[in-house]
Amino acid sequence: MRQILQSLKTGEIELAEVPVPRVRPGTLLIQTRRTLISLGTERMLLNFGKAGWVDKARQQPDKVKQVLQKVKTDGLMPTVNAVFNKLDQPLTLGYSNAGKVIAVGDGVFGFKVGDRVVSNGNHAEFVCVSQHLCAKIPDNVSSTSASFTVVAAIGLQGVRLIGPTLGESVAVLGLGLIGLLSCQILQANGCRVIGFDFDHQKVELAKSYGVEAFDLSQGNDPVELAMNFSHGNGVDAVLITAATTSNDPIQQAPQMCRKRGRVVLVGVSGLNVSRDDFYKKEISFQVSCSYGPGRYESAYEETGLDYPIGFVRWTEQRNFTAILDLMAAGRLKTSELVSHEIDFDDAQRAYKMVSEAKDVLGLVLTYDESADATIKAVEIKKTHHKLEMHPHKPVVGLIGAGNYAGGMLIPAFAKTSAELKTIASSGGVSGTHIGSKNGFNISTTDSSLIFNDPKINTVIISTRHGSHANFVCEALRKGKNVFVEKPLCLNFAELAQIEQAYHEARKDKPVRLMVGFNRRFSPLTQACRQQLSGGNAPCSIIVTVNAGKIPADHWAQDFASGGGRLIGEGCHFIDLIRYLTNSQIVSVQTTSMANPQTPDLSPDTLSLTLACRDGSIGTVHYFANGCKDFPKERIEIFSNGRIAQLDNFKSLNFFSWPGAKNQSLWAQDKGQEKCVAEFINSIETGSDCPIAFEEIIETARITLLAAGINEDNNSE
Repeated sequence: MRQILQSLKTGEIELAEVPVPRVRPGTLLIQTRRTLISLGTERMLLNFGKAGWVDKARQQPDKVKQVLQKVKTDGLMPTVNAVFNKLDQPLTLGYSNAGKVIAVGDGVFGFKVGDRVVSNGNHAEFVCVSQHLCAKIPDNVSSTSASFTVVAAIGLQGVRLIGPTLGESVAVLGLGLIGLLSCQILQANGCRVIGFDFDHQKVELAKSYGVEAFDLSQGNDPVELAMNFSHGNGVDAVLITAATTSNDPIQQAPQMCRKRGRVVLVGVSGLNVSRDDFYKKEISFQVSCSYGPGRYESAYEETGLDYPIGFVRWTEQRNFTAILDLMAAGRLKTSELVSHEIDFDDAQRAYKMVSEAKDVLGLVLTYDESADATIKAVEIKKTHHKLEMHPHKPVVGLIGAGNYAGGMLIPAFAKTSAELKTIASSGGVSGTHIGSKNGFNISTTDSSLIFNDPKINTVIISTRHGSHANFVCEALRKGKNVFVEKPLCLNFAELAQIEQAYHEARKDKPVRLMVGFNRRFSPLTQACRQQLSGGNAPCSIIVTVNAGKIPADHWAQDFASGGGRLIGEGCHFIDLIRYLTNSQIVSVQTTSMANPQTPDLSPDTLSLTLACRDGSIGTVHYFANGCKDFPKERIEIFSNGRIAQLDNFKSLNFFSWPGAKNQSLWAQDKGQEKCVAEFINSIETGSDCPIAFEEIIETARITLLAAGINEDNNSE
């Protein structure tokens, strides 16, 4: 299928060929019929992409601070690479889609194949969207009109925050697409509406809806006009739907309000607020968030947890339905807002109009309804040679194309001699982009193509943690080598299944199972191990991890998908202690700090105490309550009157350690590339896996015990 993508680096628009997305639980697969280009949002993104580096930095000063902070802690080159990787990721455009349901995921209710629906899907021939971001289109509403639903819902949410009542007067500052739709919604609420804009054509269109509208380019004073409109009392509320860097709207809004009036910002405006104007009248001010309650809430949008209607009357989905009902009743008109209907094939012309045209309101893209929904894989690199079927030639299939995979893991594999054949991602966009960039032949949204391909003998798994165990077992059952990003699994039942699958697979061929415990492959870690191997005395190791906070609703915090931070990331440092001591870990104790704000989450500020068979001890301080100014990771080793200190995998200092030399690297090296290279080398040479299977299982077991997982019933 084809999808519109934008480069944040250059601003260029591409009509890319990507595989049809995979329908997931709780989602609908929709064949698109119409999408609406959001002029304000998409023009802003185009301008940002086309801006130079200096202008990009000026537009995002907070991001500049983060970059400087990362340079301080991680070094220049890792930061540069991270920034370039972020800007290199393609941006999917569009969020107002009308189409037909062609597949329904598990757990979906209220929708069936054949339903006409609106969604916040992108500009693409097929989209996969959460059921709570979809709504059925009434029979008497055309797909073109329905494509305005999501944009209209943005205005509706602003109107709901105003809380208008019958007969109130409301001023709308900015008569663009959202402004004109908001005017009609306010009128449907029984309000008297006055509108302002600098575009004469938009002002005339607002007048045709019965709005008392004024062209500010003629020198009109909006405050005076609003006062006259409200019989000298001041309007009851102001809705700011303009897109401007000027402070004028936020300064004019309280001046035209009555005492205790309401101001809601839906668009983008300068926010140099005059306290006195708001203070004297006790004006309330609120910023509206997108299209309603549930937006950006992972439990609602991803997990499928709806808000009870008795407690949250208007969710984003219910706002969609309300807009469609207004359209069906003829109270929200969109035909006059359609400037052009443009064939999806001609998307480049549409975006040229977005950048250059001044008299454009609604640009609607139309789609060919005969597009093929069965294309789950696309060729992204032509191959002119026949793949070698030598047992020691690594031919790779990769599942999962997230930020870490695209920025670090896949480039590391691309530097090896492995043949990169197929990359799988659920949506298809990230896999196609990253795969094309790193030399993969095929991009797919169907991971079974990897498992069932006899030419692929090595599977890389870089998906969310909750899927690791199933993918590992499937790959092993197919007799393939496996490299899985940490953690190996989330409970003891999964661990037992992996052990069984591994031993069964080894009966037929010497497959390898590798977990991406890269820190043991850092050159500084290996220098420490070399010094420790010279003596027989046990050692004491302190690992301090300044992990930092992540949001409570982040997928890594959810036990089912991420396992919590101890299982998801803490396993790295358990493996590190296992490597440095070269001794089996026989016990673990955990002391954690409870967080009263998130009592249901696994703790992420904790200390682990590990005891090894040779008498060595290790402590992992994994703290989420620090600050970003401090380096993320520090390892201190005490052994036989000697000390080694490893700071953030950039510098290594020895104290009273005969013959040991201090080291300092130009850039942080956590061992990712060497970890991958040694795994691939073991396949090519037929040698043992770089990390022994017994150590991998041991680390997984100790990690689960540290997290409070019971070996008998797998409960915390």
